Amino acid sequence: MWVLTIDTATDSVVTGVARLRPDDSCAPEVSAERVASDGRRHAEVLTTLIGEVLSDSGVARSDLAAVVVGCGPGPFTGLRVGMATGAAFADALGLPVYGVCSLDAVAEQEFMDGADGGSMLVVTDARRREVYWARYVDGRRVSGPEVVAPARLVDDLASTPIDLVVGSPAHTELFGRRVGTATVPSVAGLLAAASDDLRTGARPEPLVPLYLRRPDAVESKDRRAPAGQKREVTR
Repeated sequence: MWVLTIDTATDSVVTGVARLRPDDSCAPEVSAERVASDGRRHAEVLTTLIGEVLSDSGVARSDLAAVVVGCGPGPFTGLRVGMATGAAFADALGLPVYGVCSLDAVAEQEFMDGADGGSMLVVTDARRREVYWARYVDGRRVSGPEVVAPARLVDDLASTPIDLVVGSPAHTELFGRRVGTATVPSVAGLLAAASDDLRTGARPEPLVPLYLRRPDAVESKDRRAPAGQKREVTR
Protein backbone atom coordinates (compact mmCIF):
# COMPACT_ATOMS: atom_id res chain seq x y z
CA MET A 1 0.00 0.00 0.00
CA TRP A 2 1.08 3.59 -0.68
CA VAL A 3 1.00 5.94 2.29
CA LEU A 4 1.51 9.70 2.71
CA THR A 5 3.41 10.62 5.87
CA ILE A 6 3.63 14.01 7.61
CA ASP A 7 5.42 15.30 10.70
CA THR A 8 5.83 18.85 12.02
CA ALA A 9 6.67 18.06 15.65
CA THR A 10 10.23 19.42 15.35
CA ASP A 11 11.83 22.37 13.61
CA SER A 12 11.87 20.21 10.47
CA VAL A 13 8.83 19.77 8.24
CA VAL A 14 8.89 16.14 7.07
CA THR A 15 6.65 14.61 4.42
CA GLY A 16 6.90 11.85 1.87
CA VAL A 17 5.34 8.92 0.08
CA ALA A 18 6.31 5.35 0.88
CA ARG A 19 5.09 1.85 0.20
CA LEU A 20 4.46 -0.72 2.91
CA ARG A 21 4.79 -4.36 1.88
CA PRO A 22 2.56 -7.09 3.36
CA ASP A 23 5.61 -8.91 4.75
CA ASP A 24 6.44 -7.45 8.16
CA SER A 25 10.12 -8.25 7.62
CA CYS A 26 10.33 -5.68 4.82
CA ALA A 27 11.25 -2.10 5.66
CA PRO A 28 9.11 0.67 4.16
CA GLU A 29 10.11 1.59 0.61
CA VAL A 30 10.42 5.38 0.42
CA SER A 31 9.60 6.76 -3.01
CA ALA A 32 9.91 10.50 -2.27
CA GLU A 33 10.78 12.53 0.81
CA ARG A 34 11.19 16.19 1.72
CA VAL A 35 12.72 17.60 4.90
CA ALA A 36 12.62 21.39 5.30
CA SER A 37 14.44 22.67 8.38
CA ASP A 38 12.49 25.85 9.01
CA GLY A 39 10.71 25.80 12.33
CA ARG A 40 8.86 29.08 11.78
CA ARG A 41 7.26 28.33 8.40
CA HIS A 42 5.54 24.96 8.82
CA ALA A 43 2.22 26.19 7.48
CA GLU A 44 3.81 27.94 4.51
CA VAL A 45 5.85 25.03 3.19
CA LEU A 46 3.97 21.84 4.09
CA THR A 47 1.28 21.90 1.38
CA THR A 48 3.88 22.67 -1.30
CA LEU A 49 6.09 19.82 -0.11
CA ILE A 50 3.17 17.36 -0.18
CA GLY A 51 2.53 18.28 -3.81
CA GLU A 52 6.21 17.79 -4.61
CA VAL A 53 6.49 14.32 -3.08
CA LEU A 54 3.33 13.13 -4.81
CA SER A 55 4.67 14.42 -8.12
CA ASP A 56 8.15 12.97 -7.63
CA SER A 57 6.86 9.57 -6.57
CA GLY A 58 4.40 9.30 -9.46
CA VAL A 59 1.77 8.20 -6.95
CA ALA A 60 -1.67 9.64 -7.59
CA ARG A 61 -3.89 10.70 -4.73
CA SER A 62 -6.26 7.89 -5.70
CA ASP A 63 -3.41 5.37 -5.20
CA LEU A 64 -2.95 6.27 -1.54
CA ALA A 65 -4.30 3.86 1.06
CA ALA A 66 -3.74 5.92 4.21
CA VAL A 67 -2.11 8.95 5.82
CA VAL A 68 0.27 8.73 8.79
CA VAL A 69 0.83 11.82 10.95
CA GLY A 70 3.28 12.48 13.76
CA CYS A 71 1.34 13.60 16.85
CA GLY A 72 4.33 14.90 18.78
CA PRO A 73 5.26 15.69 21.40
CA GLY A 74 5.98 19.07 19.89
CA PRO A 75 5.40 22.81 20.28
CA PHE A 76 1.74 23.76 19.90
CA THR A 77 1.82 25.88 16.74
CA GLY A 78 4.05 23.71 14.58
CA LEU A 79 2.51 20.42 15.66
CA ARG A 80 -1.07 21.38 14.91
CA VAL A 81 -0.11 22.41 11.34
CA GLY A 82 0.90 18.88 10.42
CA MET A 83 -1.98 17.21 12.23
CA ALA A 84 -4.63 19.52 10.77
CA THR A 85 -3.20 19.20 7.27
CA GLY A 86 -2.97 15.42 7.46
CA ALA A 87 -6.50 15.11 8.83
CA ALA A 88 -7.92 17.42 6.15
CA PHE A 89 -6.06 15.63 3.36
CA ALA A 90 -7.29 12.22 4.55
CA ASP A 91 -10.85 13.46 4.98
CA ALA A 92 -10.94 14.94 1.47
CA LEU A 93 -9.86 11.61 -0.04
CA GLY A 94 -11.81 9.37 2.30
CA LEU A 95 -8.64 7.81 3.71
CA PRO A 96 -7.88 6.57 7.22
CA VAL A 97 -5.37 8.70 9.11
CA TYR A 98 -3.11 7.13 11.73
CA GLY A 99 -1.37 9.14 14.43
CA VAL A 100 1.97 8.03 15.85
CA CYS A 101 4.32 9.35 18.51
CA SER A 102 7.02 11.34 16.71
CA LEU A 103 9.67 10.06 19.14
CA ASP A 104 8.71 6.51 18.15
CA ALA A 105 9.38 7.46 14.52
CA VAL A 106 12.90 8.67 15.39
CA ALA A 107 13.57 5.42 17.24
CA GLU A 108 12.22 3.31 14.37
CA GLN A 109 14.53 5.08 11.93
CA GLU A 110 17.54 4.32 14.13
CA PHE A 111 16.55 0.66 14.30
CA MET A 112 16.31 0.53 10.51
CA ASP A 113 19.76 2.16 10.33
CA GLY A 114 21.16 -0.84 12.16
CA ALA A 115 20.86 -0.05 15.86
CA ASP A 116 21.07 -3.15 18.04
CA GLY A 117 18.61 -3.99 20.77
CA GLY A 118 19.13 -2.64 24.25
CA SER A 119 18.26 0.73 25.70
CA MET A 120 17.81 3.81 23.51
CA LEU A 121 17.00 7.38 24.52
CA VAL A 122 15.30 9.76 22.07
CA VAL A 123 15.39 13.50 22.81
CA THR A 124 14.03 16.41 20.76
CA ASP A 125 14.07 20.16 21.33
CA ALA A 126 10.98 21.36 23.20
CA ARG A 127 12.13 25.00 23.28
CA ARG A 128 11.79 26.96 26.54
CA ARG A 129 15.11 25.31 27.51
CA GLU A 130 13.44 21.89 27.73
CA VAL A 131 13.48 18.62 25.83
CA TYR A 132 10.92 15.97 24.97
CA TRP A 133 12.14 12.46 25.64
CA ALA A 134 11.27 8.77 25.66
CA ARG A 135 13.27 5.63 26.38
CA TYR A 136 13.11 2.32 24.51
CA VAL A 137 14.25 -1.17 25.44
CA ASP A 138 14.50 -3.82 22.72
CA GLY A 139 12.41 -1.68 20.39
CA ARG A 140 9.59 -1.00 22.85
CA ARG A 141 8.90 2.33 24.53
CA VAL A 142 9.18 1.85 28.29
CA SER A 143 9.03 5.46 29.52
CA GLY A 144 7.88 8.80 28.18
CA PRO A 145 7.03 10.82 26.32
CA GLU A 146 7.71 13.57 28.83
CA VAL A 147 9.08 17.11 28.84
CA VAL A 148 11.83 18.31 31.20
CA ALA A 149 14.92 20.51 31.43
CA PRO A 150 17.97 18.80 29.86
CA ALA A 151 20.12 19.05 33.00
CA ARG A 152 17.44 17.39 35.11
CA LEU A 153 17.03 14.59 32.58
CA VAL A 154 20.79 13.98 32.57
CA ASP A 155 20.70 13.68 36.37
CA ASP A 156 17.56 11.52 36.42
CA LEU A 157 19.01 9.03 33.92
CA ALA A 158 22.58 9.05 35.20
CA SER A 159 22.30 5.51 36.58
CA THR A 160 19.94 4.19 33.90
CA PRO A 161 21.48 1.82 31.33
CA ILE A 162 21.39 3.63 27.98
CA ASP A 163 23.28 2.25 25.00
CA LEU A 164 22.42 4.93 22.46
CA VAL A 165 21.05 8.47 22.35
CA VAL A 166 19.39 9.88 19.21
CA GLY A 167 17.47 13.00 18.26
CA SER A 168 18.31 16.69 18.58
CA PRO A 169 22.06 17.15 17.93
CA ALA A 170 22.13 20.03 20.41
CA HIS A 171 21.10 17.66 23.22
CA THR A 172 22.28 14.12 22.43
CA GLU A 173 25.87 14.92 23.42
CA LEU A 174 24.82 15.95 26.94
CA PHE A 175 24.38 12.39 28.19
CA GLY A 176 27.92 11.09 27.64
CA ARG A 177 26.63 8.01 25.77
CA ARG A 178 27.06 6.78 22.22
CA VAL A 179 25.14 9.00 19.77
CA GLY A 180 23.18 7.57 16.83
CA THR A 181 22.37 9.04 13.43
CA ALA A 182 18.61 9.71 13.48
CA THR A 183 17.81 13.33 14.34
CA VAL A 184 14.17 13.96 13.31
CA PRO A 185 11.19 11.78 12.38
CA SER A 186 11.64 10.32 8.91
CA VAL A 187 9.15 9.07 6.33
CA ALA A 188 10.30 5.47 6.85
CA GLY A 189 10.25 5.87 10.63
CA LEU A 190 6.73 7.29 10.67
CA LEU A 191 5.47 4.48 8.46
CA ALA A 192 7.25 1.84 10.54
CA ALA A 193 5.67 3.23 13.72
CA ALA A 194 2.21 2.73 12.19
CA SER A 195 2.99 -0.48 10.29
CA ASP A 196 1.20 -2.93 12.60
CA ASP A 197 -2.09 -1.02 12.40
CA LEU A 198 -1.72 -0.47 8.65
CA ARG A 199 -1.07 -4.14 7.90
CA THR A 200 -3.97 -5.37 10.02
CA GLY A 201 -6.34 -2.67 8.81
CA ALA A 202 -7.04 -1.60 12.38
CA ARG A 203 -9.49 1.23 12.82
CA PRO A 204 -7.51 4.42 13.53
CA GLU A 205 -7.86 6.09 16.89
CA PRO A 206 -8.77 9.81 16.91
CA LEU A 207 -5.75 12.06 16.45
CA VAL A 208 -4.63 13.39 19.83
CA PRO A 209 -1.76 15.91 19.94
CA LEU A 210 0.94 15.29 22.53
CA TYR A 211 1.55 18.82 23.73
CA LEU A 212 2.64 17.81 27.28
CA ARG A 213 2.33 21.43 28.40
CA ARG A 214 0.29 24.57 27.77
CA PRO A 215 0.69 26.27 24.36
CA ASP A 216 3.28 29.01 23.88
CA ALA A 217 0.57 31.50 22.90
CA VAL A 218 -2.55 31.89 24.99
CA GLU A 219 -5.63 33.97 24.33
CA SER A 220 -5.67 37.30 26.14
CA LYS A 221 -8.39 37.79 28.72
CA ASP A 222 -11.10 40.31 27.98
CA ARG A 223 -9.96 43.41 29.82
CA ARG A 224 -13.21 45.31 29.44
CA ALA A 225 -14.81 45.96 32.80
CA PRO A 226 -18.50 45.07 33.26
CA ALA A 227 -20.95 47.94 32.98
CA GLY A 228 -20.88 50.17 36.03
CA GLN A 229 -17.55 48.84 37.21
CA LYS A 230 -14.32 50.79 36.97
CA ARG A 231 -11.60 49.25 34.87
CA GLU A 232 -8.41 48.47 36.78
CA VAL A 233 -5.37 50.20 35.35
CA THR A 234 -1.99 48.53 35.72
CA ARG A 235 1.02 50.78 35.72
